[in-house]
Amino acid sequence: MRLPRSAHTSRPWRIHEIATGFHVEDVWELPTPGGPDDLARLVRQMADGEGGDGRSPISAPVPRALFAIRWKLGALLGWDRPGDGVGGRVPSLRARLPADLRDGPRGPDLRAAPFTSLYQTHDEWAAEMANRTVHTVMHIGWVPDAGGGGHHGRMAVLVKPNGLLGAAYMAAIKPFRYLGVYPALLRMIGREWRAGAGAR
Repeated sequence: MRLPRSAHTSRPWRIHEIATGFHVEDVWELPTPGGPDDLARLVRQMADGEGGDGRSPISAPVPRALFAIRWKLGALLGWDRPGDGVGGRVPSLRARLPADLRDGPRGPDLRAAPFTSLYQTHDEWAAEMANRTVHTVMHIGWVPDAGGGGHHGRMAVLVKPNGLLGAAYMAAIKPFRYLGVYPALLRMIGREWRAGAGAR
């Protein structure tokens, strides 16, 4: 379920002090009911595809097809050259981390997408990626349920477009994200979460 931006901005996440200059593009509630200490399990699932079928969430057919088109387009237009990524066009946000986060657990990188982990705490995990169009942060928070008694994941996507090209790119892909990528991604995350819970 898509949530208002305030669902992310109103919480005291550490990412707020790090991703200054970024815009909260999307916030989603994840179908991952669990206990107070289950963020690490969700991070493993998202990074490694740990779940009932051992696949990455991006292996769902619709997102996989859209990502394949995106990578092909990026190759043709030169959007994804190494020099345009993190450490090239933009410095890593790890340089902004306060000492406790920099010295703490970094968390895993994603295998199925070019996201590099920034930090992981008991209740949040952040990873970044960049190309010629945008610098993006994926933030996963672990929050209590509204009714109490349980917890679940919440995903926020923070972006910093690269000028007019980046702004035009974000506007162009918006319908594809909402109609194709996010619904399929959330269904896959939920299926793998339930399958992983059953295996336990």
